[in-house]
Amino acid sequence: MNAAFGDGSRRYELAIFGVCFAALLLEISYTRVVSFKLFYYFTYLVIGFALLGIGSGGVLIAISRRLARVPLERLLGIGSFVASLAIALGYLVVAGLPTDTRRLDDAPGVEIAKLGLLCLALFTSFLPIGIMISALLSRNPTRIARLYFADLAGAAAACAVAVPLLRALTPPGCILLAALLLAALAAHFARPASRALFGASLALAAILAAGVAMPGGIPDPLPDATKRFTRIQPSTEPIFSAWDPVFRIDVTQHSEDLLLLHHDGMLGSTLHRFDGDPGSLTRFDSDARSYAFRVTERPIEDVLIVGAAGGHEILASLFFDAKRVTALELNSTTVSLQTRHFRDFGGNLAAHPGVRLVNAEARSHLAREGGLYDLIYFVAPDSYSAQNAVSAGAFVLSESYLYTTEMIEESLAHLREDGVIAMQFGEFDYERKPNRTARYVATARHALERMGVEHADRHILVATSPAFITLSTILVKRSPVTSAEEARFLANTRRVDGAVPRHVPGRTIDDGPVNEILRLPSEALPAWYASQPYDLSPVTDDSPFFWHFARFRTAFRTVFEPPPAFDHEDAVGERLLLILLGLSALFAGVFLLLPFVAIRDTWAALPHRARSFGLFAAIGCGFMLFEIALIQKLVLFLGYPTYSLTVTLMSLLVFTGLGSLASGRLRERGGRTIAGLFGAIVVLTFFYQLGLGAVTGAMLGAPLLVRAIVAVAVMAPLGLVLGVYMPLGLSALASSPAHAEAYVAWGWAVNGFFSVIGSVLTTILSMTIGFRAVLLLGLAAYAIASWMLHGLLARAGPVPGVAR
Repeated sequence: MNAAFGDGSRRYELAIFGVCFAALLLEISYTRVVSFKLFYYFTYLVIGFALLGIGSGGVLIAISRRLARVPLERLLGIGSFVASLAIALGYLVVAGLPTDTRRLDDAPGVEIAKLGLLCLALFTSFLPIGIMISALLSRNPTRIARLYFADLAGAAAACAVAVPLLRALTPPGCILLAALLLAALAAHFARPASRALFGASLALAAILAAGVAMPGGIPDPLPDATKRFTRIQPSTEPIFSAWDPVFRIDVTQHSEDLLLLHHDGMLGSTLHRFDGDPGSLTRFDSDARSYAFRVTERPIEDVLIVGAAGGHEILASLFFDAKRVTALELNSTTVSLQTRHFRDFGGNLAAHPGVRLVNAEARSHLAREGGLYDLIYFVAPDSYSAQNAVSAGAFVLSESYLYTTEMIEESLAHLREDGVIAMQFGEFDYERKPNRTARYVATARHALERMGVEHADRHILVATSPAFITLSTILVKRSPVTSAEEARFLANTRRVDGAVPRHVPGRTIDDGPVNEILRLPSEALPAWYASQPYDLSPVTDDSPFFWHFARFRTAFRTVFEPPPAFDHEDAVGERLLLILLGLSALFAGVFLLLPFVAIRDTWAALPHRARSFGLFAAIGCGFMLFEIALIQKLVLFLGYPTYSLTVTLMSLLVFTGLGSLASGRLRERGGRTIAGLFGAIVVLTFFYQLGLGAVTGAMLGAPLLVRAIVAVAVMAPLGLVLGVYMPLGLSALASSPAHAEAYVAWGWAVNGFFSVIGSVLTTILSMTIGFRAVLLLGLAAYAIASWMLHGLLARAGPVPGVAR
């Protein structure tokens, strides 16, 4: 026995820690790879198939007599080797598979088959991991609390180090690191029993170690043909590439004086050569950026830019004689383009007098530093690539808090009396569906009215101008637009080639959605919003899904129709969520119910099947309802999505694990334990509903370390309470010695599958009813779980030797 792993059950605790560390690191890394290869909403495939693979492992343990006969240590050795090999080969499939989502309409069979192969590669990477976790739990029923704690601790440790590892090794490198850890685990368990497996594990580990040490030699994922098509010069090799936890950056050379910046494989911005002389920037004289500087009566001297990207708005500010420019950029790699990699090309812009380039998120920056500005300029800070957070234990898209009612109120509060907010969006088809412009105008009206403004339409100006796609410019003022400002706005429209005024106070320009929103009385707006083909209603922090225009009922009706060309906002993401929800339910039926036909005699003899099913289904869904809603709410508080990942999810996992450790001592109290647990959940839910906003709002300007401590304190009691349910349920099932292994595997499988369904369902519910309602649904799920668990504990006998 290897002394490094200890002896007895401690060896298994270290094994499950390592397996779960590798599993979560793999999941997090794949969400970045798949976002780059496909589109942001395909990250749900990673989450779904990770949980499906792990849950399916539980089912195989429950029904396979062959697996039941394999000694546990041999199973861990073989399982770790197979998982390591599956991860390495799976990455080659995912990275090298050519996909073309544009052809889902004319060649759906071929493209769906490719996506199926990609899903299979993900699924098979996690399946052996699920087998090992389930085997460790089901074959050690007296140590479930400690093993479950080690499971969660391994996942929490992966959260803690994932972001620095992603930066240091790249996401493909981290995928190979997860495989390397499992190969090392395979060698450890194979050494006493199988020389052949030991040698093969060492050889595989050596190959993987070389890839981890030299991540630049790992094959890059091949982007979807849609992304390659949208690059202006698809055949041009990048002159700079860097993975970042926010999004990947590729720089290509368009001409001697222009570089193209690609965000996660698609054109995101450009970087122009600058000689350091603002007088040479005459292109801005007739550019749409001029609106922000020419409309107000007083000169624009203090500028805050949200989304610095390639620095165009910084250059425009200098051209229009701004004295002080603070430019915020979320992606640190994007900042490094200006400060290091292309500093001379960009004229050393970050060091220009009066310019301050800051790697920060806007709302926390405003709360922390305050100040008043003449102009707050939002440079279409696209949440598709720039605002990632956490859902079900991994990076996924989280819609941006930069577009909400509360953000507009915050911005208006940081303007001087005649200051202006400028927001610019690209519109695919302004005449037919100006969704982005209309929704932002609706949100601006809502914010102004909440601040006591009676005639919001007098504070807003809108124009469009031709660009790669139509560019919409929205100006929002604290004070009413004056007649002189209207005149300057219209005069500037004539200077910008092809520009069209869309809203000017007191003028009837057109009958489109933008003007309808601004001229309808407040009491008529709800009915008007409901009558529109797209959801244009105001966005708030409770449901910050600005880009969710297509209603799910529309997505349901069109779920199998070809996606619109180039327009990935027109129900594409919503339809994919519905398809994933359906696939989750299908997999749950196939892998939960159908396999038990193979052991129907054993299955028929299991007592309390319906109650145990309800218990673990409720825990799976309820945990996801709480986890996703709270983590997304705390993204705003921590000010940076990666900090939400490392702080909130890690603290939740750690304290859930501590709750698991305490479960052995609590079981003897039976009904009193369940009543106390559920009472605590009720109190915490109402705190999150009524008090969390006040606490985080008051602390938003505090240093990051202080905010992180507050976030841990907020998540800790919930983790402790929720962590008790799963091991209590598993130990209650394990009290039936005749069926302990099958029963524990069954509970693990049900929980895993309903975690999949819960992760997708929670996202859909958050988009439709908001985080507050989702938290109440989480409370309802744990009410069901408490009722089911109380019944199981009342019927179950004691488990001899349960670890305390």
